[in-house]
Amino acid sequence: MAPKVRKVPLRRCVGCDANRPKRELVRIVRTPEGALEMDPQGKRPGRGVYVCPDPACLEAALRGRRIERALEAAVPPSLIAAVRERIGG
Repeated sequence: MAPKVRKVPLRRCVGCDANRPKRELVRIVRTPEGALEMDPQGKRPGRGVYVCPDPACLEAALRGRRIERALEAAVPPSLIAAVRERIGG
């Protein structure tokens, strides 16, 4: 009997619009309380948006205001700085 192959969940990056495995992306979430946070484990409840760990993707998402539109909230500069630090940009 062959081992069971698990399906890898894919998510779309808001910067480059590419589908990638969920584990490779950085998730930003708007919690039910309305706070915006980075979600390293990808399990926090709330509305989430994904960005590739590439500074160019983050900049494209910020330029086009795609993160704000997807989360329906203004993104604070402190969160943007935290995401930049995480992806190394």
